Amino acid sequence: MRNIVTFGLVVLGPALAIATFVVLGPLGQGADSTALRLILLADFVYFLLLAGLIMMRLAQIIAAKRARSAGSRLTLRLTGVFAGIALVPTVLVALFAGLTVNIGLEGWFSDRVRSVVGTSLQAAEAYQSEHKQDLVLDVRALAAFLNLRRQASTFMSDGELRELLISGQTRIQRGVKEAYVIDGTGKIVARGDRSYLFDYEEPAPKDLVEAQKGETVLIEDWSNSELRGLIRLNAFVDRYLYISRKVDGKILSLLDQTRETVSLYQQLESARGRVIFEFGLVYFGFALILILAAIWMGLWFAERLSRPIGRLAAAAERIGAGDLDARVIEAEGDDEIATLGHSFNRMTSQLKGQRAALMESHRETEESRRLFDSVLSSVTSGVIGLDAEGRVDFVNRAAMQLLALDPSQVHSQEISKVVPEFTSLYNRLHDSFQEAVQEEIRVSRDARLESLLVRMAVRRNDEGAPEGYVVAFEDVTELVSAQRMAAWGDVARRIAHEIKNPLTPIQLSAERIKRKFSKLTTGEDTEVLESLTGVIVRQTNDLRRIVDEFSRFARMPEPDRADHDLAQLLRDAATLQQDSLHGARLVSNIPDTPVIVELDATMISQAVTNLIKNAGEAIESYVEKGAPDGFEPEVRVAMTATPELVTIQIADNGLGLPPDRARLFEPYVTTRAKGTGLGLPIVKKIIEEHGGTLTLSDAPAFSSGAHHGALAEIRLPRARAAHRAIKERGEPPGDVT
Repeated sequence: MRNIVTFGLVVLGPALAIATFVVLGPLGQGADSTALRLILLADFVYFLLLAGLIMMRLAQIIAAKRARSAGSRLTLRLTGVFAGIALVPTVLVALFAGLTVNIGLEGWFSDRVRSVVGTSLQAAEAYQSEHKQDLVLDVRALAAFLNLRRQASTFMSDGELRELLISGQTRIQRGVKEAYVIDGTGKIVARGDRSYLFDYEEPAPKDLVEAQKGETVLIEDWSNSELRGLIRLNAFVDRYLYISRKVDGKILSLLDQTRETVSLYQQLESARGRVIFEFGLVYFGFALILILAAIWMGLWFAERLSRPIGRLAAAAERIGAGDLDARVIEAEGDDEIATLGHSFNRMTSQLKGQRAALMESHRETEESRRLFDSVLSSVTSGVIGLDAEGRVDFVNRAAMQLLALDPSQVHSQEISKVVPEFTSLYNRLHDSFQEAVQEEIRVSRDARLESLLVRMAVRRNDEGAPEGYVVAFEDVTELVSAQRMAAWGDVARRIAHEIKNPLTPIQLSAERIKRKFSKLTTGEDTEVLESLTGVIVRQTNDLRRIVDEFSRFARMPEPDRADHDLAQLLRDAATLQQDSLHGARLVSNIPDTPVIVELDATMISQAVTNLIKNAGEAIESYVEKGAPDGFEPEVRVAMTATPELVTIQIADNGLGLPPDRARLFEPYVTTRAKGTGLGLPIVKKIIEEHGGTLTLSDAPAFSSGAHHGALAEIRLPRARAAHRAIKERGEPPGDVT
């Protein structure tokens, strides 16, 4: 229905224009005709109807454009193109037609045409005037002759009147075709020469009335080529002279036509502006009708053209938003738009299939990646991935922790900036033809010096081309320390075996020398002898003590485990060491309730006592090196317990830890001049024999801006003893305080 109405309105416009042209042209109805008024009214109604429909449709298109509806902008653009294509030639034709009419009218109303028309009219009027004047003279002269003879003769019969009429007719030089004397009813009274009854044309009553008034009446009969004159004979009673004269009727008929033509010409000349305006208005209306019809047709065509394109655009936006189920209505036919719809639907189907395949592949890849990340994240060794330019593109969790890296600041950074210690190893691998290099590198992080076993290898793609590097490293600080401890244990056993055996004979020999030779010496020699032998005995005892410590370090006995209250052991150790901390204040945070742990009480007590003693000695060393004014030495002992673990923390605000703190657990490594360097190794070994760990780190500042001391943290497992105690007391699992 919409298409039918559209085509009907489009066809109706040219039809009305053609009808208007026909009424104006071939039918010649003129500008004031009813038919033209009706057709112009129909044109006006059509114009209003189509203009209203176009404005309504344009308003809908503009609203759709503001709403960013698909295809609205293309529809508006196409409509503008169609309107422009229809507007320009139509307006040009209308202007050209108006100019042509104006130029044509200028030719019609030129001075030459006006002169010719005026001259023709003047010639015809002169010819007619000449004949009329001659006829008036003739009729008056003959009437005067008859009146004169009637006055001379009192009685005159119709026969005599006829004789007089013939006599007077011959006396007129111009010649009269017919001469009659008639009465007031138009009946013939007397006839002149060559005046026959069958040629007689009775005058009209109105002409008789005019003649009765005394006027000379001229009667024009151009069809018979005659000009007649009628006059009243005053000397007679009810008698009229009625004569005719031969003239050229065609010329005199042309005179009337010329007069009408001149009148019309003058009328048109006076109304030329109005005619031009009317014709221009008609042309303009005709142009508007064609333009509106073209715009309406353009709207229909643009809508039909832009509708599938708009659907394609809307579907493309949906696809861009991720909806691959979007489809367009496929138009019928085999043109490009229909082909485009078919191709678009086929493309979306293929895209949907490809996306499903890609999503499945991505899922598998993501699953593999998660597995890979999970494995790498769970690996205790650090792993760093580098690209071909040596920039970091992957770091696992262990590497972050071992190197104390910030995850947000390592990616896409060069390895020389992220881990400067690895630069030499990277340069060596990059500049050589080797596939992998390995080296032990010492790294300082967070005031800790760690030993890392680093292995760097070239990473290649499936084609074998190098695409980057893989750096794998592991913290071997404990391993190196364990190796050194083992070496020291072996040394200690050898020293104990090689040195301890000669000590007793040396001591006994010195004592025998003292006893034997003291009797043989007197005075100063005796004192020298006693002094020297005393030195030998004392030094021998010192060597024995050192050897005993080596022996204990080398052959530490297995812990004699039993259930003990670790909280009580810790309180006793703190009480014993409270007065030997070189003036430092001891602050304890130990649970009041029993904390049952399966351990060797002697060994754990020795370890805790040694750590508290070391804290006091660190404060003493810090004071000796020059503590700041207002320094308040303090040692803090704290303990927390859970059903699985007991944590003991011993912190001080003393000298602090050296950078290479990992070596403090090695024998004969000490920061004190008077230290033997065996205390911490023995403590570490005791804790490890109990399945626990001992770590050294910087202690938190005891006050704002204060110095950071050392923190020793012991972690001991207590699962079996704690579970057994909880079961005996009937307490639920949880924190034990």
